[in-house]
Formats: sequence, C-alpha cells, structure tokens
Amino acid sequence: MSSIHSSGSSQNRRLETFSYDDQIVRWFTIATVIWGAVALLLGVVIAFQLADWRLNLGLPWTTFGRLRPLHTNAAIFAFCGNAIFAGIYYSHQRLLKARLFNDTLSRIHFWGWQLIIISAALTLPFGITTGKEYAELEWPIDILITLIWVVFAVNFFGTIVRRRERHIYVAIWFYIATIITVAVLHIVNSMELPVSFLKSYSLYAGVQDALVQWWYGHNAVAFFLTTPFLGLMYYFIPKAANRPVYSYRLSIIHFWSLVFIYIWAGPHHLLYTTLPEWAQTLGMIFSVALWMPSWGGMINGLMTLRGVWNKVRSEPGLRFMATSLTFYGMSTFEGPLLSIKSVNAIAHFTDWIPGHVHSGTIGWNYMLISGILFYLVPKLWNTELFSKKLANIQFWLSTIGLVFYIISMWVAGVTQSLMWRAMDSSGKLIYPNFVETVIKIVPMYWVRAIGGTLVLISFLIMVYNLYKTAKKGKVEKAEVFEAYALDESSIEHDASSHRKLEGWPMIFAVLSLIAILVGSAIEIVPSLLSSKYVVKIEAIRPYTPLELIGRDIYIREGCYLCHSQTVRPMTHEVLRYGKASDAAEFVYDHPFQWGSKRTGPDLARVGGKYPDMWHYRHFYEPREVTAGSIMPRYTWLFDNKIDYNTLVKKMSVMQSLGVPYSQQEVEGSVANAQAQATTIANGLIESGIPAKIVEKEIVALIAYMQRLGVDYSSVEAK
Repeated sequence: MSSIHSSGSSQNRRLETFSYDDQIVRWFTIATVIWGAVALLLGVVIAFQLADWRLNLGLPWTTFGRLRPLHTNAAIFAFCGNAIFAGIYYSHQRLLKARLFNDTLSRIHFWGWQLIIISAALTLPFGITTGKEYAELEWPIDILITLIWVVFAVNFFGTIVRRRERHIYVAIWFYIATIITVAVLHIVNSMELPVSFLKSYSLYAGVQDALVQWWYGHNAVAFFLTTPFLGLMYYFIPKAANRPVYSYRLSIIHFWSLVFIYIWAGPHHLLYTTLPEWAQTLGMIFSVALWMPSWGGMINGLMTLRGVWNKVRSEPGLRFMATSLTFYGMSTFEGPLLSIKSVNAIAHFTDWIPGHVHSGTIGWNYMLISGILFYLVPKLWNTELFSKKLANIQFWLSTIGLVFYIISMWVAGVTQSLMWRAMDSSGKLIYPNFVETVIKIVPMYWVRAIGGTLVLISFLIMVYNLYKTAKKGKVEKAEVFEAYALDESSIEHDASSHRKLEGWPMIFAVLSLIAILVGSAIEIVPSLLSSKYVVKIEAIRPYTPLELIGRDIYIREGCYLCHSQTVRPMTHEVLRYGKASDAAEFVYDHPFQWGSKRTGPDLARVGGKYPDMWHYRHFYEPREVTAGSIMPRYTWLFDNKIDYNTLVKKMSVMQSLGVPYSQQEVEGSVANAQAQATTIANGLIESGIPAKIVEKEIVALIAYMQRLGVDYSSVEAK
C-alpha cells in the first residue's frame, strides 16, 4: 500500500511512497531456469533421434514427431516466455516508478502460464495437436492462453496508468507492441471449430490456412522472440553497463520501422508455393527491408557498450549480452538473405533453416537471457554472483556448441539442396532416391547433437551457478521508495512530437496496433477471400471418412514435421515428385500440410505410387523397404483400434467448414469407413497379414497415404 503525503512544493505535487513487487519476478526467474533446462534437454533428445532412429525408443509418446512440438513450445513459451515476464515485470516497475497494478493478477498470470506449459506437456507427447507449427495446442488451451494474456495486459497497462513517470521509455514501446501483436496473432490464427474436448479443425484451409499460419508463425518469432527481447535489451544493457542508450533518435527509427515492416514478412515461408505471386513478392520485399531496422537495433545496443569493453570482458552478464547482439545481427542478416527467392530455392526445406533458427534462439535469446539472469539474480537475492569462473566456462561451452550446431546445419542444408537438384547431361536426377541425401547428412546430425549437448551442459552450469548465488543471498523486506505523483496537467510544449507521444501511452498503443494491422490486413484479408481466386477443380473430392481418420493419425504422429505435401515448380522437384502443386488441391485441407522441412521425401503425389503392403511394411519397419531410413517404427499403429466414436462429429464439423459432405454422407460415415477399411484389409490379408488388421489404425493411415495426389493425377491423365 502507498501512503500519500503533501509535498509542499511550489508545483503542488504529492510525494508518494511505494515498493516494488519483486516476489513475482523471482517466481518467473525460477520458472525460466527450470523450463530452460527442460527445453534444451528435449532439443538434445530429438537431435540424437535424428542421428540414430533407435533413440525414438519404440514408444508412441517418445518419437521425434511427438517430442519436437514439445521442444519448440517449451523453448519459446516456457523458457523464453517466463524470461520475458520476469524481465518485463522487473523493468516495468522501475521505469514507471510504480508497483505492478495488482498483486493478485500477477499471481494469476504466473500460475496460469505454468498451467498452460504443463497442459502442453500433458497433451503434445500424446499426439493431441492441431498440427500447426508453433500453434499446436488445442482449443481449450488456446482459450486459456487468451485469458492469461488478457490478465498480463491488464496488469501491464494498469501499471502504466498509475505510473509516476510521464514519458514511457523505449523498452516499454517494445513491450506494448509485443502485448498487442501477440494477442492479434494468437486470436486470428487459433480460429477453429471444436470436434471434442481435445480435438478441433482449423477454420481455414489450404492456401488460406498456409498464409494465416505463417503470418502467425513468422511473427511469433518477431513479436515473441524479438520485440520483447529488444525491449529487455534496451533496459538491461544500459543498466548493466551503467551508460545511457547510444541514440534516442535511432531508437525511434528502430522501433517504428521494425514494428511496421516485420508483420509483412510471413509469406517468405511460402515462396514457390501456390500462394499468389503478389503475396510472395510482398513477403520477400519486406523481409529484405528488415535488414535496416534490425541492424539499427544491433548497432544501438553495441554502441551503448562503447567505452566499457574492459567491463564487458570482465563481467559475464555483459559478455553474454554483447554476444547476443552479435548473433542477433548475424541471424537478422541471414533471415532476409534466406527470403530472397533465389536463395530460398536452395535453402527451403533443408537443414539450413533449423541452423538459422537456432542461431537466433540460442545465440540471441539464450545468450541475452543468461546476461539478464546474471544481472537479476544477484539483485533479487541481495548478493554477488557465486562464480564468474563458472559463468566464463558456460559462455565458451555455449558458444562452441552453437558454432558446431550452425556450421553442421549449413553444411547439411547445402548438401541436401545440391543433391536434390543434381541432374546429369540428359536431364535425369543423379540422386533419384531421397534416402541417398539422408545417409549423406547423418554425420552432420551427430555434430549437431554434440553441439546441442554442449549448450545443454552450459545451461546446467548456469543453473548451478544461479542456485548457489541465490542460496548464499537472502530475500529482504521490500525497499520503500519515494516519488512525486504524475502531474497530468504538465505538458512539454517545446518537446518533439515523439517525446509528447511518449507521454500518451494509450495513444502510443493504438498507433502501434495500426502499424501492425496495415500489413496484416493487406496480406490476410485477400487470403480470407481466396475462394474467389482459387479455381476449384471438380475432380478434387473431399476425403472419405476413413481417409479423414487416417489424416488425423498422420497429424497426431507429427509426420508433417519431416514430410512436405507441396511440389514446387522447379525442374528437379517435378522430376522427383510429379506435377507441381495447384491451389485447388488443398481446398479441403483443415489444416494445410505443406510442411517446412524435408527430412523425408515430399508426399504430395505418393498416392498409388506403392502398394498397400509397401506402406504396411514401411510403418512397421521402415528399413525393410528403404535401407538407410532414419524414420522411427510406428508399431502401435498395428495395435491401436480405429476410433469411430467421433467420426460423425468430425464429418459434421468439416461440413460446417464448407467441405461439401451431404447429410447422408455424414450420417453414414461410420459404415462407409468400415467398408473401405475392409477393402484395404482384405488386400493385406491376401498377402498373409492376420484378419484382425481390419480394425487397426494402420489401415486408416494407409487409406490417407494412398489418396494423396490421386485426384489431381486423374486430372492430368485426362
């Protein structure tokens, strides 16, 4: 509680006493450390699984396809998310000279966010997923995310309202943009119709879904892993270096150009697809333009450290912060480079992309979080860092591990692309078998796994260092501060326009919202009207009931994480996979399945390419039909029974989404599915498979695999 006194000053302003809520910061700090270890451990596990398929352990909940979404969600939302909240709650109070708006909201925010993380840990390994990258959590968890984000926003803006500093500092600009944009991204991308408590279908399909998803996916990186961390950078680097930010004017240019430009860049994930050419071009142009604001921020941060490089060398926290800016500069150079169509043609679907992503998440986010934690923990527990020597060991291990990771993925990615497109003088593929590429890059997967292990060990060293630091310190009673109440009537008439704007934070927030809505509307609205420019093909039919079940199994197992379902209009892809994809092929795909990585071959035209028995053997033991495959075995598909209980509801929801199922087809879906399953099973039984196979999930998955590309192939045949 604040006590208020009369200041007796000529300005007639009240002098108020207040304290900061650092307990909530401690909670988020502890959660950051715990979830960071979990996220990195999961990353190491799936890295080794790619190097040796046997490490999938033969269990459904320990496969790469189940654990990879858990790793990304743990890294982004658990590790980085908790770090963001710890840093924002610490800096926000001090920048505004005000306690957080409401202690109860702070606690609801903390426990609600941990509940979201635990919900992800309890659903994703069991295949409960929407199948949309970085947005895999099902609809009840999406609603919880929305509610907790609103709690965070109310607490954040409520603190601004009760502030004692008129002008909001640059860090808060980035916090505002983060809160507003993440809310917009999450709500729009998570539009879905529930089938049951833990199953839903995306409101969008095909091209629509692809653009909305990567508008979200790219900007989840932009506004969850970039803008809030830039805000933290603008606060913690000057504080740790005890120097002001290098350039106020550069901060203004950096903020507004980044917020406006970043939102346009999502389509660069969809170059050479059936996305309209104008949208692809816009995505590329604005991605290249991101070089300028991104490097403006990096320069502003590094120049803030000018004159204190001796301190950077001696203080572990500053060393991590300076290194994070270096990696931020590198990854924000590489990102726009990869969005140039000619470069993207080489890099997309290869391991170069994971290498690029991790140079950002480890080099930028992990390094900056480490620097912030080395600043925060000693202050929160009123002590000195336990060991600078351990911090230095952590620094070198993490840096060396990251270099191993990045270089191995660069080499693997370029190798993949060159082998995929290699053709002889007669125009034939030199490496027609996809697995030849896989075998060639497995050594690089081992290097990546070793590099990841070094990063994990470095993090565990930090955990120990911070634990010992906190243990030798103590939490003291909150310090009481004094500051004059905000005088709403005082206006700086001679201040610049932007300086005045900083005194009107709600107007600032509205302008930030407008900045991100301009690009979003121009790109997304035409996508939502895509039915007007996607020419439907009569031969493209909706999935049969059994195929729909099989598709859900495919998504549940995370197959889309290793296989794409879109053929780009490039000679080598057409030779390898068949006719380039058409937008009309995907009009019934809720969600779309274009994928973002080819650890295995594209499946857009796999239907009818192999007999049912081949698929049966492939899922039971991939190496029986493809020597050298790193795909795990899916033996549980041969034990699990097909679930027909929700099929009628699934068909009904699809009907509501515009898929042209008749009411008769919906009502008779179970009988239809069972009849198709019997047909497939009878063919397998003739090859010696036991008759009980008719009721197993593998039959439904085979039905889906055999459907892929068949409709469009029939159009081509005519």
